[in-house]
Amino acid sequence: MNNNDTATALPAFVGRTYEVRYGETMTALNIYAADGQTMRYEVTAGPFKGATAEVRYQAEQIGPGLYALSWQEADKGTVVHVDDFEGGHSRSYYTTAGHEFVRMAGTLREVTTP
Repeated sequence: MNNNDTATALPAFVGRTYEVRYGETMTALNIYAADGQTMRYEVTAGPFKGATAEVRYQAEQIGPGLYALSWQEADKGTVVHVDDFEGGHSRSYYTTAGHEFVRMAGTLREVTTP
């Protein structure tokens, strides 16, 4: 495998920033690092406004522009996103450290950062 093969293997969202809006529940920025494994999120609206963390995720392409991303939070909560980067939709399923199960659906759009 040469370097060009590695570069094309990374999903298109890598190195970019996306805003996810789950209604009144939450709005966040998901900032994907260029390594294809690390994402930092910043909650910008909702009850958890101000929360931020960096997570190591795994991404699996399940359709054109459609990915299942999963990670475990530092508090052992687990998160699965089904993000349609082409269609602009996001679904999030997570289990909190307190074993509460939450489902959210909303919009997804790329944003530019200063």
